[in-house]
Amino acid sequence: MAEQDIEITAYLKTFCGWSEGVRAIFRKYDLEFEEKDIIKNPAFRWEMEQKSGQPLSPCVVVNGKMLPDVSGEEVEAWMTENGLINLSDAEADAPIDSACTDEQHAAMEAEARSNATPNVRIIE
Repeated sequence: MAEQDIEITAYLKTFCGWSEGVRAIFRKYDLEFEEKDIIKNPAFRWEMEQKSGQPLSPCVVVNGKMLPDVSGEEVEAWMTENGLINLSDAEADAPIDSACTDEQHAAMEAEARSNATPNVRIIE
């Protein structure tokens, strides 16, 4: 990984395939990030819309650069192209470029309730 500090704020939905794809990239590269759940806290949705200029999520801010309405795949590509991470051939632990099924929603909810995720600070 690049030697510089990476500051990441992610505007995500609690249970969403696209949001989970973004989280999967952060887990894949062991990146710390601040998660702002736009479902649990409508103020974060408003903040996201003001900063991104649009209403779609996920939105990710990396070192001050807004990446609006992105997939995990797009976040990984942008960070690689900008020299923030070295591309890894490792598989992500969730799909990084799609919505999720009802079964995946249920599994994510169960996982979230069973234990806290390391490297993530959820602000509600």
